[in-house]
Amino acid sequence: MSRIGKLPVNLPNGVAVSVSDDHVVKVKGPLGELSQKIDPDIEVSVDGGVLTVKRPTDQPRHRSMHGLYRALIHNMVVGVSEGYTVKQELVGVGYRVEVNGQIVIFSLGYSHDIQFQLPKEVKAEAEPVKKGQNPVLVLKSADKQLLGMVAAKVRSLRKPEPYKGKGIKFVGEQLRRKAGKSASAK
Repeated sequence: MSRIGKLPVNLPNGVAVSVSDDHVVKVKGPLGELSQKIDPDIEVSVDGGVLTVKRPTDQPRHRSMHGLYRALIHNMVVGVSEGYTVKQELVGVGYRVEVNGQIVIFSLGYSHDIQFQLPKEVKAEAEPVKKGQNPVLVLKSADKQLLGMVAAKVRSLRKPEPYKGKGIKFVGEQLRRKAGKSASAK
């Protein structure tokens, strides 16, 4: 049995799950509604606030999908009830971030500012910068997959370089640093 797949998903108050005939699981909660198409072989059942995922056989294909779909459904339940947050830090002299609705404007040391259009499901805010601290961009969404893709795209605008660590990094991320040039002794 899959260690992840056999775990039940507890549904918090205010979260409703429905499974349609065309194998689409819809999760509705206070922060929105998410849906995920699942394989027809996997069975999803809801009994009194607890959701369980079952597989028909022990074939490798069924075993791999069992844990996958349970994890995807759990992420949707957590997303519509609590939401997900990603914080990114801009490290570098003169690096700034400004949020105007769904457009995020970055100043990342290029000759021009970069305007980044966010999907409507993702909300952004820039934390106020205190003296001696780096600017921080906070991204929030109910959809964990979409939030991760947007955060990766933002990070790719200026990846952290290995010598000084300048660029966009996740808060708490440990960067692999390299030593600079060393003077050769003659």
